[in-house]
Formats: sequence, structure tokens, C-alpha cells
Amino acid sequence: MRKRKTRKVFLTIGVVALLLVVLMLYMLFWPVGKTNKAAYIMIDQDDTKDSVFTKLEPVVTPTALKTIKFLTSMTSYGDHIRTGRYEVGKEGAFTTFRHIKNGIQAPLMLTIPSVRTLDRLAEEVGKRMMFSSNELLDSLQDSTVCHRYGFTKETIPCMFIPNTYDLFWNTSITNFLDRMKKEYDRFWTSARKEKAKTIGLTPEEVTTLASIVEEETANDGEKPMVAGMYINRLNIDMLLQADPTVKFALKNFEAKRIYNSMLSADSPYNTYKYKGLPPGPIRIPSVVGIDAVLNHTHHDYLYMCAKEDFSGTHNFAKTFSEHQANAAKYVKALNERGIK
Repeated sequence: MRKRKTRKVFLTIGVVALLLVVLMLYMLFWPVGKTNKAAYIMIDQDDTKDSVFTKLEPVVTPTALKTIKFLTSMTSYGDHIRTGRYEVGKEGAFTTFRHIKNGIQAPLMLTIPSVRTLDRLAEEVGKRMMFSSNELLDSLQDSTVCHRYGFTKETIPCMFIPNTYDLFWNTSITNFLDRMKKEYDRFWTSARKEKAKTIGLTPEEVTTLASIVEEETANDGEKPMVAGMYINRLNIDMLLQADPTVKFALKNFEAKRIYNSMLSADSPYNTYKYKGLPPGPIRIPSVVGIDAVLNHTHHDYLYMCAKEDFSGTHNFAKTFSEHQANAAKYVKALNERGIK
């Protein structure tokens, strides 16, 4: 009888111990997320242990939060908080806490967009990174910073090659710019540099011309034609007379028409007034735009005008009289549509 009771006690203790082990394993290793989807929290330099818990609360289960708090109490995490972007949901409390404690981040995919201005670039990048848009813009407008990477304040947009890059959210501005310069150097292969040299342009000048081409047409198939026309003008020392450079000089990007009164804008970006390329790009051109310049179409055209059908493509001409005829058709179409 006593042996049966002893066995029953041991069995009960064994079952309880097993349940405790299962419970512990559940609390430590069961996925912590409230849903099946991964969520992310950003921990910055102003966070405390409690604010980290506040950021975790909406995305983890109550049990998981209690477990993470317990694990935190067993360490000095509050004195050594690591900034970063952390994935939360798919792993258990133990692994989640270990990642946050040790700074094991989830990288993000940052897209460098093809935009017109540096402030717009800074705005788009600043939305995704720990540093602010204003901090990035201040760096890009600092001549010392630009010089460090081999550019001027006017040519620094050339360093940004539109693409998608994997980065950590808490990457510093310096490390971010270092990465962009590394990607720039990787993009400008010896083959691309040789093509630029053959045209008689530096990589920065190619990018500047590509920015004009991209503002002139959104049609990728036409870009090599447009690039060829501007290269023809450069080769004979002719004014580029590119309407987009006037818009850039005036910061009037919404203008539908360019009037004679606008052509007198005294800006080095106004290619109706100053020969050659402007001091730097008038937008961050796409890879397609840059390669359109490097692989431009060889032809004899010196003029182009938007087609009167508003297709987004152009009529090209070899002589000014042919160009005037094309321009007259386009102006007539604008007037008929009441576009001013």
C-alpha cells in the first residue's frame, strides 16, 4: 500500500515537473507574435527599458511580454540598450530578447529614388532611417562632406545610384554616405568609364546630361535619341537650350510651357543663357538614363520638340526651319487644349 502511494507521489511530481518544463519551453521558445506575420520595432538612442516594453506590447502576446521582462530583470539590459530595427513575432521570447539585447538587427531594403532635388532625396531616405531628413540634407549641403567623397555641392547627387540596398536602420549618416560611394564606384565600371571617356565626358557630366534626358522624356526607348541630340550640340559648342534646366533654375517644376520671359533667368543651370552642361544634375537620373547617354544613338539631329499628339515622345529635326515647323504644331496643340 505504501509503495503504491510512493509511486503515485513520484508520478505526480514527475507530471508536474514535465508540465513545468513544457510551460517553460512554451514561454521561452513559442513564437511571441500576436499574428503570424513578422512585425518590427525600432529602438533609438532615447529609449529606456520601459519604453522598449511599450514598443513591444502592441506586437507580442501578454505571456511573451512577461517572459521578456523576466529575462530583462536577470541582466543589465537597461544599462546597455542597443539601437536598431528588430524583427518580432516569428521567434520565441528567448531568441527575441537575445536579438534585442545583443543588437542582432533585421536589415531593411532602402530604395534610392530618382528624384529632382536633394531635399526630396533626404525626405525619402529619412523616412526609413534612424537619422532625420534634416540631418542628411545638412550633410549633403556641406562642401566639406561633399569634398570628402570627391564631389561638390552641385555634383553630390551623382553619387546616388537609384537602386534598392539592404541597410541597418541605425546606420549613421557617415556610414550611409560611405555605402553610397561604394555603390557609385561599383556602378562606374571600367567599361562605363571608357564609354564616358569616348564621348568626352566625365562620369559626373554623364550623370548631369542623363538628368536632362530623363526630364525631357519618360520614354526609355527614346532616351538614347535625346542623349544623342544633346551630345551633338555639345560637340559643336551650341547652347543646349534644355527646357528642364530652366524649370530647375526657377524651381518651377510644374510649368507646362516655357515662355521667353523665363529664358533670361540668371542661373548657371539655365542652358539657354550659359553654354555647356549645368554645374550638376537637375535630378538623380535612373540607371536607364545614365546608360542611355553612354549608349546614345548616333544621328545628325540638333533639335527636338514634343509631339503634338502628347504621346510623351518628340519630333527630331536637323535644321532650325524644320524645328520651327515642329514647334508650331506643338504650340497649336497646346493652345487648342488651353494649356498655359
